[in-house]
Amino acid sequence: MSPTRQRYCFLCVLCALCGYKPLQEIIKSFSPEDEVEPTNNKEESIGMGNEKNSTESTVPDTDTYLQGLLVTNPLQEPIFRRAIHALNLPLGSRGLDVGCGIGFQVMLLAEAVGPGGHVTGIDLSPEFLVYARSIAEKAGMSEQVSFQEGDMNNLPFDDDTFDWVWSANCAGYAPGEPLPLLKELARVVKPGGSVIIIVWSSQQLLPGYPVLEAHLNATSSGIAPFARGAAPELHFPRIMGWFRRAGMEDVNVRTFAGDVCAPLSKEMRSALTSLIEMRWVDVRAELSEGDWAEYQRLCLPESPEFILGIPDYYAFFTYSMFRGRVRG
Repeated sequence: MSPTRQRYCFLCVLCALCGYKPLQEIIKSFSPEDEVEPTNNKEESIGMGNEKNSTESTVPDTDTYLQGLLVTNPLQEPIFRRAIHALNLPLGSRGLDVGCGIGFQVMLLAEAVGPGGHVTGIDLSPEFLVYARSIAEKAGMSEQVSFQEGDMNNLPFDDDTFDWVWSANCAGYAPGEPLPLLKELARVVKPGGSVIIIVWSSQQLLPGYPVLEAHLNATSSGIAPFARGAAPELHFPRIMGWFRRAGMEDVNVRTFAGDVCAPLSKEMRSALTSLIEMRWVDVRAELSEGDWAEYQRLCLPESPEFILGIPDYYAFFTYSMFRGRVRG
């Protein structure tokens, strides 16, 4: 290793032993207030047609989004590391991250395919992509990754461009018929390659209060992106059917769990606080008076009985990863 340039290892669990820095070290050194100059090499913007990546995005909104990622990354990064490791992506392969945001997973994927591979991140928001390029530069990964704006429903790539496509918490989240999107993702993958979609699939954040948590999970926010009245087959846990209808083979799923318990570090307490705030939004109108009172008592950080303060606190959450092979 060059004494003048430190390499960052994103997938090594034993970072303290190998001497490389994990992604979290870069995140700690990065803040929404960092000066980031827009680049001049971006592609023409194409609307993604996805509420998560609205064309109305602004820098303040980007800063809020970024801050949420920074705070919750200690919860998410270990799961994504394990999921990517389980994929056994071929060294030297070329992949696409659809809905890449500010590029955290692009870095993890690029580390997995090695210096001979390449990962492209695509997102609607130019603000997100400016941050992504800055993070890649700080990580010393600019040669292995690239970013451009684009529409996941009309990808700006030729057929059979990539060895695999990855999308986390994006593809399949927008309302509507998922089949055209799945076919579009498969179109840009070489025969025999993979389409991979990983989604948040469950959680237990309120130990000792299963009824309240069940009621919160039954709200519009709790069941999102599914919506009341939608066809059952459009519920994202039924993604395996979407893959098969799109003509893919060898469809499979794996679920990865993360867990935390007291005593909580300051970093983990902040991550869980942010997660609870994001998980159930605008639920007042859908709760009974009793449930609303319990929610305020247990889920608001300013409450003296905030759930994270109990000495035997324990929580878990899961991501489910669906994979299908493009027919040869």
